[in-house]
Order: sequence, then structure tokens, then C-alpha cells
Amino acid sequence: MLTSAPQVEPLRNDTVEMGATIEDVPTLGFFPDWCNNASYNVTIDMCFNDGHVISIILYSILFVFSAIGNITVLSIILRRRRKSSSRINTMLMHLAIADLIVTFLMMPLEIMWAATVSWLLGDIACRISAFFRIFGLYLSSFVLICISIDRYFAVLKPMNLSDVDRRGKVMLTTAWLGSVLCSSPQAWIFHVESHPNVTWYEQCVHFNFFPSPSHELAYFFFGMIMMYGLPLLVIIFSYASILAEIYRRSQEPGDSFRRSSLGFLSRAKSRTLKMTVTIVSVFVVCWTPYYIICVWYWLFPDSARELDQRVQKGLFLFACTNSCMNPIVYGVFNIRTRRRAPGQVRHRSVSSTAMTCTTDIRLPALSISLRNVE
Repeated sequence: MLTSAPQVEPLRNDTVEMGATIEDVPTLGFFPDWCNNASYNVTIDMCFNDGHVISIILYSILFVFSAIGNITVLSIILRRRRKSSSRINTMLMHLAIADLIVTFLMMPLEIMWAATVSWLLGDIACRISAFFRIFGLYLSSFVLICISIDRYFAVLKPMNLSDVDRRGKVMLTTAWLGSVLCSSPQAWIFHVESHPNVTWYEQCVHFNFFPSPSHELAYFFFGMIMMYGLPLLVIIFSYASILAEIYRRSQEPGDSFRRSSLGFLSRAKSRTLKMTVTIVSVFVVCWTPYYIICVWYWLFPDSARELDQRVQKGLFLFACTNSCMNPIVYGVFNIRTRRRAPGQVRHRSVSSTAMTCTTDIRLPALSISLRNVE
């Protein structure tokens, strides 16, 4: 989580020489003249440096791509909802909203913070920003869990439409409430601290909050499990189960309907495999570098502090790239497949009791179902 990473390392007593007073306040951020002043002995992270430049450039690029991608996906979904509403579109809409929260609240904050180096907005803004820095990330991860569970039940445990819609609403409500609950401690933990020797240098940190390192470590692992471990396990389990079910059904001997669908199911299995690999790969690539650095920082703090600050900042950016990739993985695939939907063939089997069962498998759209439950 964004609490115990090297980028928010506590201010140390040995970073600046003694003797600075309020009259010695230098210019911060883009004007690093004070860093070259012989009267100050500062660490590189207290001065505007190449690492901050890299952060500003990369976060700005991510901001543009994420804003364009998510706004496009959200506008298309909203137009589609006016004609007909579906569960998967509703979940994609919430995913886009979560990513837009990251885009318009977290990314500009990181850009501003990198530009000013120190925290200039006061204690209340520090606590509010600490909450929103991870709220969107939690919400995005939890909505991914909702989508995976929804696809799992659509294939393995189909229900009637009213029950399915109610379950979808419950899951999304839980995702929002869970994100609020998981993010709320940030507003309590983070606060503004002044450097012990240079009172004008302030940072928004979690320093001096936890009673012991073990408490801080427990909080870190809680965040890692909720934001990374749990979503990854649910995604892998859900889509692996979908693949297994498609394979099982394609191997079952049955009536002419099933025999005529074998080729279609085989193609569906292939598409599901590709989608599963893409989903897991994107999630792992986006989040793993961040948590590798965090775990390294906790297990081997001395060596982790020696890692180039520019490398650290570059790796932390991967925590935000998921917001840029989600519109591609979930939105673009869905939109492209929906445009081809009118040409899709639906195989129907109507019984004497007039109950209709449809096979509607649109795997790239994450809307696979062997029942007409959408």
C-alpha cells in the first residue's frame, strides 16, 4: 500500500545540518537552488531531482491515456445503458469510475507532490489525499473481483434474472463499502510532520503513528492481501473454473445441439484462455513491481534505501498503469465484440414447456454465459 514504501520514508535526523531556522526557508520544488547551498546537507529525496522529473513526465502520460480511455469507455457504456442495461455493462461502468478516481485524484496529486517535493497543503489536506490515494485503487481491484465472480456464476451456477441482478448490486455495493473501509485508516494514519532540524520542511507521512514496526508491517500486509493477493486469487480461480467448465461441456456426448456446438465451444475455450492470460498478466505486471519493492523495503531496508530513487519511482508507477490498461482489457474487448454481436449465431433449444435455453458465449467481452442471464 501507499504507506510504508521507500517514497514515504520517515524524515531522519541526519538529513540536514543543524542550525536552520524559519528565516532560512529556501525555495522548493522546481527551484532547487537551496540544495546547492553549502550550509545545507540534504539527501537527494529532499531536493527536486531527476527522479521527480521522471515521475512528473510518466504520471502526466498515464493521466492523459487513462483519462481518454476511461472517459471513452464510460461514455459508450452510458449511451448503451439508455437502450438496454446489462450486468456486465454496469460493472464496467463502475470499473471506469474507479479508474477515473485514480486518474483525476491520485495522479494529479502525485504530479503536484513531485513538483513541490515537500508537502505544502497542510494536515487536513494530507489526510484527505491519503484516503483518496488508495480509494480508487481499492475500488478498481474490488470491481475486478465482482466481474470475475459474476462471470463464474454465469457459467457454473446460472440463476434466474432477478436473482442475478440482485447479486450484482450486492457485490458492487460491497465493493464500494469495502473500499471506503479499507481506505479510511489512511486518513487517521497519515499526518504532516516537520523535519526535526528544519521546521519549514514538511511531509505527509505515517511516521510516529504505529506503536511498533510489527504493527506497521501488519497494516502493510493487510493492504497487500486486500488490494493484490485476494483479487489475484479470485481472478485466477474464476477464469480457471470457466475454462474447465467449457472444456467439460465440450467433451460431453449429447444431442445434436451439443454436437453442433463443439466447434463453437472449442473456439470459446481458446478465447477464454487468451482473455484469462491477459487479465492475470496485466494485473500481475501492474502490481507486482510495487509490492516487490515494498517487501524488499521491509525485509532488507538498508539495501532497499540504496536503490536508485529514479528506479524506485519508476517501479511505483506500475501501481497506476492498471487504470490505463483496464479500459483496453475490459472495455475495448467488450465494445469490439458487441459491435459484432448482430452477426453472432445463437443456438436455441426449445422444449415442449416453452422454456428457452440459449448459448451466448462472448468471452472477449467477459460476458460468457451458457444461459440467457445477461
